Amino acid sequence: AAQACLTLARAAGAAALVGGQVDDLAAERGWIAELPATPAEQVAWMDRINRRKTGALFLASLHLGGLAVRADAAQLDALARFGRAFGVAFQIADDLLDAEGTEAAMGKRVGKDAQRGKLTYPTVAGVAAAHERARNLAAEAAAAVAPLGEPAARLAALAHWIVARDH
Repeated sequence: AAQACLTLARAAGAAALVGGQVDDLAAERGWIAELPATPAEQVAWMDRINRRKTGALFLASLHLGGLAVRADAAQLDALARFGRAFGVAFQIADDLLDAEGTEAAMGKRVGKDAQRGKLTYPTVAGVAAAHERARNLAAEAAAAVAPLGEPAARLAALAHWIVARDH
């Protein structure tokens, strides 16, 4: 129980979810004096934010699941490597859906990020590069849990599905 509480506290705190959200909103609203200048710096910046936001939630969920089944250190490490790759892949896929999706398919307004001038993977790296990076991260996530065998096969399938979905 103590490990679970610590996991949740770390995932929600200033170094993770809350801090990442603050940085994201500050950039979106122009509160940061200097955003990264080059596309490579912008991608690295987005990776840091997304690992702290989306990634922190996935990492916490995976760690809690591992704790619940009494996973050993190697299994927890595999889940953490999956979560880090999956979290960024998920965010790239979400950015792509906002850029390419239709309101009918998504069930919500699309194109919001571009309208707000928000830095996203498609706007910084381009749509094709964003798709490729998402697929590579999904493969990395799947490879991370491959040693866990059949119980983790659904996680690997989820990683591939998340970047292939169209809504």
